[in-house]
Amino acid sequence: MKAAIFRKEHFNAAHRLYLPQWSDAQNYAVFGLCSNPRYHGHNYELEVKLVGEVNPQTGILMDLKDLKKIISEKILLEFDHKNLNEEVAEFAQMNPTAENIAYVIWHRLRPCISTEIELWVRLYETPRNFVEYWGE
Repeated sequence: MKAAIFRKEHFNAAHRLYLPQWSDAQNYAVFGLCSNPRYHGHNYELEVKLVGEVNPQTGILMDLKDLKKIISEKILLEFDHKNLNEEVAEFAQMNPTAENIAYVIWHRLRPCISTEIELWVRLYETPRNFVEYWGE
Protein backbone atom coordinates (compact mmCIF):
# COMPACT_ATOMS: atom_id res chain seq x y z
CA MET A 1 0.00 0.00 0.00
CA LYS A 2 1.32 3.44 -0.95
CA ALA A 3 0.47 6.45 1.21
CA ALA A 4 1.46 10.03 1.96
CA ILE A 5 2.10 11.50 5.39
CA PHE A 6 2.46 15.19 6.21
CA ARG A 7 4.02 17.30 8.95
CA LYS A 8 3.23 21.01 9.34
CA GLU A 9 5.57 23.38 11.12
CA HIS A 10 5.93 27.13 11.56
CA PHE A 11 8.88 29.48 11.79
CA ASN A 12 9.47 33.23 11.74
CA ALA A 13 12.43 34.66 9.87
CA ALA A 14 13.73 37.85 8.31
CA HIS A 15 15.36 38.19 4.92
CA ARG A 16 16.20 40.58 2.13
CA LEU A 17 15.85 39.78 -1.54
CA TYR A 18 18.60 41.43 -3.52
CA LEU A 19 21.61 40.83 -5.70
CA PRO A 20 24.69 42.57 -4.30
CA GLN A 21 26.06 43.39 -7.76
CA TRP A 22 22.93 45.42 -8.55
CA SER A 23 22.13 48.95 -7.47
CA ASP A 24 19.42 49.57 -4.88
CA ALA A 25 17.23 50.95 -7.69
CA GLN A 26 17.64 47.82 -9.81
CA ASN A 27 16.98 45.56 -6.81
CA TYR A 28 13.85 47.57 -5.99
CA ALA A 29 12.66 47.33 -9.60
CA VAL A 30 12.89 43.51 -9.46
CA PHE A 31 12.21 42.65 -5.80
CA GLY A 32 10.12 45.66 -4.69
CA LEU A 33 9.68 46.15 -0.96
CA CYS A 34 11.37 42.80 -0.35
CA SER A 35 14.70 44.46 -1.24
CA ASN A 36 14.56 46.71 1.84
CA PRO A 37 18.18 47.07 3.05
CA ARG A 38 16.91 46.77 6.64
CA TYR A 39 15.22 43.42 5.88
CA HIS A 40 11.64 42.30 6.44
CA GLY A 41 10.07 39.20 7.94
CA HIS A 42 7.55 36.45 7.35
CA ASN A 43 5.61 33.95 9.42
CA TYR A 44 6.45 30.90 7.32
CA GLU A 45 4.31 27.78 7.27
CA LEU A 46 6.16 24.63 6.26
CA GLU A 47 4.57 21.40 5.06
CA VAL A 48 6.71 18.31 4.57
CA LYS A 49 5.11 15.49 2.58
CA LEU A 50 6.49 11.96 2.43
CA VAL A 51 5.19 9.42 -0.10
CA GLY A 52 6.05 5.75 -0.20
CA GLU A 53 5.17 2.17 0.58
CA VAL A 54 3.69 1.58 4.02
CA ASN A 55 5.51 -1.08 6.01
CA PRO A 56 3.05 -4.00 6.01
CA GLN A 57 4.19 -5.12 9.48
CA THR A 58 4.01 -1.76 11.29
CA GLY A 59 1.35 -0.07 9.16
CA ILE A 60 3.39 3.15 8.95
CA LEU A 61 5.45 4.87 6.29
CA MET A 62 7.65 6.71 8.82
CA ASP A 63 7.17 7.47 12.47
CA LEU A 64 5.86 11.04 12.59
CA LYS A 65 7.68 11.76 15.85
CA ASP A 66 10.93 10.95 14.02
CA LEU A 67 9.97 13.32 11.20
CA LYS A 68 9.10 16.01 13.75
CA LYS A 69 12.55 15.62 15.36
CA ILE A 70 14.37 15.81 12.01
CA ILE A 71 12.51 18.97 10.98
CA SER A 72 13.13 20.55 14.38
CA GLU A 73 16.87 19.82 14.34
CA LYS A 74 17.60 20.49 10.66
CA ILE A 75 15.23 23.40 9.97
CA LEU A 76 13.54 25.04 12.94
CA LEU A 77 16.61 25.39 15.14
CA GLU A 78 18.50 26.93 12.22
CA PHE A 79 15.76 29.12 10.65
CA ASP A 80 13.33 30.21 13.38
CA HIS A 81 13.78 33.81 14.52
CA LYS A 82 16.85 34.22 12.34
CA ASN A 83 18.00 36.59 9.64
CA LEU A 84 18.27 34.13 6.77
CA ASN A 85 20.75 36.25 4.80
CA GLU A 86 23.16 36.55 7.70
CA GLU A 87 22.61 33.46 9.87
CA VAL A 88 21.93 30.55 7.50
CA ALA A 89 25.07 29.40 5.70
CA GLU A 90 23.39 28.50 2.40
CA PHE A 91 22.12 32.06 1.95
CA ALA A 92 25.54 33.68 2.15
CA GLN A 93 25.73 33.15 -1.63
CA MET A 94 22.06 32.40 -2.46
CA ASN A 95 19.17 34.87 -2.57
CA PRO A 96 16.67 33.68 0.11
CA THR A 97 13.59 33.66 -2.11
CA ALA A 98 10.75 31.32 -1.14
CA GLU A 99 11.88 29.02 -3.97
CA ASN A 100 15.44 28.91 -2.65
CA ILE A 101 14.34 28.46 0.96
CA ALA A 102 12.23 25.44 -0.04
CA TYR A 103 15.20 24.09 -2.01
CA VAL A 104 17.53 24.44 0.99
CA ILE A 105 14.99 22.83 3.33
CA TRP A 106 14.58 19.87 0.96
CA HIS A 107 18.35 19.39 0.74
CA ARG A 108 18.72 19.55 4.51
CA LEU A 109 15.98 16.94 5.02
CA ARG A 110 16.79 14.54 2.16
CA PRO A 111 19.83 12.84 3.80
CA CYS A 112 17.72 12.06 6.89
CA ILE A 113 14.89 10.26 5.08
CA SER A 114 15.08 6.93 3.28
CA THR A 115 15.67 7.32 -0.46
CA GLU A 116 12.75 4.92 -0.99
CA ILE A 117 10.46 7.68 0.28
CA GLU A 118 9.59 10.67 -1.93
CA LEU A 119 10.06 14.04 -0.22
CA TRP A 120 8.05 17.17 -1.01
CA VAL A 121 8.45 20.56 0.67
CA ARG A 122 5.72 23.20 0.53
CA LEU A 123 6.57 26.59 2.01
CA TYR A 124 4.00 29.33 2.59
CA GLU A 125 5.54 32.78 2.71
CA THR A 126 2.09 34.31 3.14
CA PRO A 127 -1.32 32.64 3.33
CA ARG A 128 -1.70 33.18 -0.43
CA ASN A 129 1.90 32.77 -1.67
CA PHE A 130 3.63 29.42 -1.51
CA VAL A 131 6.11 27.24 -3.36
CA GLU A 132 6.74 23.52 -3.63
CA TYR A 133 10.00 21.70 -4.21
CA TRP A 134 10.35 17.96 -4.67
CA GLY A 135 13.91 17.36 -5.81
CA GLU A 136 15.88 17.37 -8.98
